[in-house]
Amino acid sequence: MKHPKHPKNTSAAVDLSEHPEDERLPLGRTLAFGLQHVLTMYGGIIAPPLIIGQAAGLSTDEIGLLVACCLFIGGLATILQSWGIPFFGSKLPLVQGTSFASVSTMGAIVSGAPDHVHGLQSVFGSVIVAALIGLLIAPFFAKVIRFFPPVVTGVVITMIGVSLTPVAANWAMGGNAKAENYGSLQNIGLAALVFALTIVFSKLGNAAISRLSILLAMVVGTLIAIPLGMADFSKVGVGHIFAFPQPLAFGMPIFEFGAILSMTIVVIVILTETTADILAVGEITGAKVDSKRIANGLRADMVSTLVAPFFNTFTQSAFAQNVGLVAITGVKSRFVVTAGGFILVVLGLLPVLGRVIAAVPTPVLGGAGIVLFGTVAASGIRTLSKVNYDGGYNLIIVGASVAFGGIPIVAPTFYDHFPTWVSTILHSGISSAAIMAVLLNIVFNEIKGGNSTKGSVFVAAPPRMVREDELDNLEDGDSYVGGKLIDAEGNEVPVVTATQQKVALTAVVKEHEKQNAPVPESVTPALRRIEAHERTNPPGGH
Repeated sequence: MKHPKHPKNTSAAVDLSEHPEDERLPLGRTLAFGLQHVLTMYGGIIAPPLIIGQAAGLSTDEIGLLVACCLFIGGLATILQSWGIPFFGSKLPLVQGTSFASVSTMGAIVSGAPDHVHGLQSVFGSVIVAALIGLLIAPFFAKVIRFFPPVVTGVVITMIGVSLTPVAANWAMGGNAKAENYGSLQNIGLAALVFALTIVFSKLGNAAISRLSILLAMVVGTLIAIPLGMADFSKVGVGHIFAFPQPLAFGMPIFEFGAILSMTIVVIVILTETTADILAVGEITGAKVDSKRIANGLRADMVSTLVAPFFNTFTQSAFAQNVGLVAITGVKSRFVVTAGGFILVVLGLLPVLGRVIAAVPTPVLGGAGIVLFGTVAASGIRTLSKVNYDGGYNLIIVGASVAFGGIPIVAPTFYDHFPTWVSTILHSGISSAAIMAVLLNIVFNEIKGGNSTKGSVFVAAPPRMVREDELDNLEDGDSYVGGKLIDAEGNEVPVVTATQQKVALTAVVKEHEKQNAPVPESVTPALRRIEAHERTNPPGGH
């Protein structure tokens, strides 16, 4: 607002045009838009600690601690990524938080441990080492990333969502298989209500309500669960209201080879996802994104992931839903996201909030999780839709990788008799799919020697297709039943040869001309198409 008083000073305007992400908004708007970013990603950032906490059999208070730590570290990671310091941070409006990509692998590590404390310690140790490896390879990742084309990343992201679907189903049934009401209609009904509310809120014309549909559905579902006796908030007031997250609350990290190798695969996936998010937000904001900026962003990702286990939390990555929010709102300022980071830090310093979240009924999480996890899978499918399947081997890469990744999901005991380190790696659908996708991509698309010149047998047959001009005579409601073409009114439409059609249409033209009536608009173009087809395909021609 001061620009009119200083018309000669145009440097700020020039800087803004060159660096739209550096725009500074008034404090009130900055905080409001920052809160919007927090609300948009809140359901996503609290889901991993809830999943791992449930898998590890933690108490409500311990899960509350995990949630608070995730918020605290997510806020610091967001500030580092968006504000930036030399060599760390892309200085773009990117929100950071606990990554979904590691959930399945961490769940496999925890479930394979003798007790929940050992399992969490092993998770934290694997995250630390994997983050160190990620930090070392970040500057060189631009060269490595060619092994993660869309055919690989699409498979991985899809399997993230698919592998978490059983978690959502378990939540919908009540979360505790030993409970008397596990799988009851009451539990599943509550989950179905939250699912339906999410769809309804998404359908409403209000953009703000649509973006917050999952969170709003969870709130309404929880409020409904209270009078039904399905929500217990009696322990929310037990404990500190304000507290700094206790470092290493579950003990010192444990370092196990299988867990580290499995988590390293996840970290590479996270590096790939964050690179894609940096490129996407750069395109949306119009900011210049070069290899240096990408490397700075990846280093921020990895140093946040390295610090996270010391504060009882997990891998950090950019949140794609917030990239979408930047596009929807048009608010490109990185300082807005920085404000969101400060809000997350404050929330993380309030463990009472973590206890409130932990007290949300498990079926409520199940109803929201079905949509949330399905959306992750849909993002992967969207990536796979951009892959070229014609005449190559991408179809077999996708098919084999998805099926291989699905083995531990449909048959959880499949790898029980394998060596422990093999079981840890392959017990995660995400790790299994990633390994297979990378290997097959290298075999078929990188090492092309020995590939059939006719392509894969899976794509050798030509796809079924219909010429565009052949559809022009079809109308809404037409259907093909029992070898006959039936119109919307149930009448059979004659199927004729081109010659027969030409004779019939010519007769129509002559009849209309005889009665001085206008020829129907569809007749003349149809005749022209037949004549054009006859010229290019003369009788007896080859």
